Amino acid sequence: MKRFGQLIRLKPGVLESYKRYHAAIWPEVAATITACNIRNYSIFHKDGYLYAYMEYVGKDFDADMAKMAADPKTQEWWAIMKPMQDPIPNRAPGEWWADLEEVFHQD
Repeated sequence: MKRFGQLIRLKPGVLESYKRYHAAIWPEVAATITACNIRNYSIFHKDGYLYAYMEYVGKDFDADMAKMAADPKTQEWWAIMKPMQDPIPNRAPGEWWADLEEVFHQD
């Protein structure tokens, strides 16, 4: 299992809408997340920033992320979510959510 932390900004004025969507996540999107070997997935908010935490239990992360990106319902979901998000300027090339470096973990 590999842990991931990610960071992105949320555009002003969209927090309540973002929370409503996630309180009633589309079943097809939730099923795709699970099918792509993501577990224990959470998103937190603080002062306009979203922090995502997830655990990956698969064997080929890139293939699973490609599978997720190819899913039509997930693409539809992202088309609604992306306009609410504002990627941080110093993210790596190709990232939407910026990957965070894990500096400590204790079970």
